[in-house]
This record gives sequence, structure tokens and C-alpha cells, in this order.
Amino acid sequence: MNSFSNIKAYLFITRPVNVIITFLVVIVGAIICIISDYSIFKILLAAFSAALTAGAGNIMNDIYDKEADKINHPERPLAKGIITTKKSWIEYFFLTFLAVAASSFINQTALAIVILSSVLLYLYSARLKKIPLLGNITVAYLTGLAFIFGGISVNNVRGAFIPAIFAFFINFIRELIKDMEDIEGDTKVGLLTFSTRFGLKASILFITFLTITLIAFTFYPFIKNIYSIEFFVLAMLIVNPILVYFLKLLYEKDVTKNLNKLSNMLKLDMLIGLLAIYLGK
Repeated sequence: MNSFSNIKAYLFITRPVNVIITFLVVIVGAIICIISDYSIFKILLAAFSAALTAGAGNIMNDIYDKEADKINHPERPLAKGIITTKKSWIEYFFLTFLAVAASSFINQTALAIVILSSVLLYLYSARLKKIPLLGNITVAYLTGLAFIFGGISVNNVRGAFIPAIFAFFINFIRELIKDMEDIEGDTKVGLLTFSTRFGLKASILFITFLTITLIAFTFYPFIKNIYSIEFFVLAMLIVNPILVYFLKLLYEKDVTKNLNKLSNMLKLDMLIGLLAIYLGK
């Protein structure tokens, strides 16, 4: 394998789109929490540290999911055999070390959160993801925590609570979609998820409940005058219509063909939601 392919594999295993989203989440979290003097350097350090932690967590997930991914995601570097498990571990520890080191220059709270997040991501891959819903909740919680982490970088977390709740819900839904997408491989390797335990119909009903709850929640910041009209316009014209279309596709006859599309739609909606929150600040 040439050096370019090697670099591409090391990058791909971190799930670069998710890493970039994590970076942006922390930046937005910091911006909406600024109330006094702040350090751009610390904000960037926080975003960099969180992104590296997310990337390391994705590597850990692929290490533990190697056999299932040979069925569910055969294109992934470990499942495809492009890089070895040993090299993946090395990259995991390297990224985790950089994340912890970067957070130590922010403050002690930031350092503690990065260490806690790294431990939770390890536990998720090793144990928690095998427990229906608990693993999903863990990932969604850590995504919401990224907003809080941005607030910590500017010494104010109050403004991060609402976007953290939004991020929690949309990522909880996405985690359940991913479980539906991986049901074949997870069943064959004996991995117990919500979908393998209760089936696709129960998953769809639960996702519908969470999505409707999320749509209802988008009204709260505007009603309470927390965000300006810009947030409401984007939420009502783009964010919520995407969620409604998401529900429409969820109930199509052969939903399994749409699962990857649904997951990507939620990623897009997450980014638009970040923009709405930023403009409505």
C-alpha cells in the first residue's frame, strides 16, 4: 500500500466528517457562551481536543466492531484489512494523548472532561454498546457535552444547555438509525442493540417519538426569547422540514434502503441547527 493510501486509511478510520462536526460544535458552543473576555487560542484548543477525542473514539469503535463491520461496513479500513488492529491501537493512543495534552492548557475542568469522555468512549465500545439504549444514550450525551465543553473554554456554560439538548436528541435518533442499519451484522455476532432486541418496527416507533419531541423542543428557545427571530426562521423553514421529511422516509415500505440516507440527513440537519443557533444568538 502506497503512502497516500496509508494516510487516507488512517484518516478514514477516524470518521473525518464526524470529527469536523465535533470541532464545529465546540466552536459554536464557545461563541454562544461568550459574555466577557475570552481566549481564541483556548477555544481552538478545546475544539481541537474534542475533535481528537471523537476521532480516537471512532477508532476504538472500529477495533471492537471489526468482525461485525465485515458485514455491516466492509469498506472501513480495519474490516477491509487496509490497516492492522495494532496500528489502529497506536493511532488511538496517539490521538488520545494529543487530546489530553491540548485540554491541559485550557483549564482543569476541560482536562477532566476529556479524560472522562475518553473513558466513556472506551466503555461504550467495550461494553455499553452491547446494552440496548445505554450505548446510544452515552454517544448522544457525549455529543451534547461538546457544547458544554465549548462553554467551559470561555468560562461560561449556561448558554450551552439548549444546544446541548438539541444535539443529544438528534444524535440519539441517529444512533438508533445506525443500529437499524447494522442489524444484520450485529445479529450474526450476537451484539444486543435496541434493534436486534425489539426489531425494526419498535425502533421506528421510538425514533418517531424522539423526532416529534425534538421538533416540539425547537419552539422553546423562541417562545422563551432565548434566541432571536433568525433561529426561529431557520428552524421552521429548514431544520424542522428536514425532520418531517426524515419521518416520511422512515415509514416508506423498504426503509432499510434509506437508512444511510437518513443518517446523513441528520448530520446535515445538525449542521443547519448549529447555524440557526449561531445566527439566533
